Amino acid sequence: MPNNIVRVIIDVDTGIDDALTILYALKSKEIRVEGITTVFGNIDVDQATDNTLRIIQLADPGYDVPVARGADRPYKRSLTGFADSVHGENGIGNVKLPPASQTAVAESAAEFIVRMVNENPGEIVLVATGRMTNLAFALKLDEQLPFKVKSVAIMGGTVHAPGNVTPVAEANFWGDPEAADAVMQSGLPITMVGLDVTMRTHITQQHLDLLNRFGKEENKAIIAFMQQSLAHYFGFYTDSNNYIGSAPMHDPLTLLVAVDPGLVKTQTMKVSIDCGDSISAGMVVADLRTKPSMGRDIQVCVDVDAQRAERQFLSVFM
Repeated sequence: MPNNIVRVIIDVDTGIDDALTILYALKSKEIRVEGITTVFGNIDVDQATDNTLRIIQLADPGYDVPVARGADRPYKRSLTGFADSVHGENGIGNVKLPPASQTAVAESAAEFIVRMVNENPGEIVLVATGRMTNLAFALKLDEQLPFKVKSVAIMGGTVHAPGNVTPVAEANFWGDPEAADAVMQSGLPITMVGLDVTMRTHITQQHLDLLNRFGKEENKAIIAFMQQSLAHYFGFYTDSNNYIGSAPMHDPLTLLVAVDPGLVKTQTMKVSIDCGDSISAGMVVADLRTKPSMGRDIQVCVDVDAQRAERQFLSVFM
């Protein structure tokens, strides 16, 4: 395999923006998807797994992409509801894709992650776009995991931007704070791609119009899916954020940053996650004092070249 190919495992709760992430990864010539693991979050884990298999079939990547089913509930606390209003009843904007011929592997998501990283030390980039539960369980299976992965890009959290579930918490960390904190304190080489940058990077109806005009013939079915599923997503963001024909690229940006860190400006911060039961549950507690001492050092994205990221996302379909 060429040295410039980024080998990734993507951990997803396959809603609309996860689906876009998978499609981008499978169409990109710079990425080899070594596997996709699924977790509860936007929808239940069985629906997320089914969606993932259908999306892989739609992408038709030309190579096998194993899928491993993961956690169906949080690391320690009780399961909360799902995000039907955001992603639709089936998680992908109520778009009906043909059933997949592929099935999930027998391994759990955590077992799959640990095996793949151990078989390929220093080679695997982990991209987590849902709850951090699978990563937390993987760390429990192998405490040495932080020393064996190449890097980890996480969609979650916010430091300076408002939360999207509570005033201070982003959905992935809010949905399983204990898992998020276990991951943050683990020593994994983490880049946190949070709302500070994802809310500035959008996919729009104008982008879809460009894809409809200039997209490759082989990608027409993918573009049609994007058009249909994003119609639901745009509707949600019109109601919630007053966006018109536009939605943030939360999960796709995380993958883009994993492959091209130059898209963002990062700042090293010591962080921990609030694991209480109040309105601040899931909040990223960043120690921004002159001499920070609480939490673990991670890279936090604080700025983004949004236009370049948007162009890069579109490019693989054109």
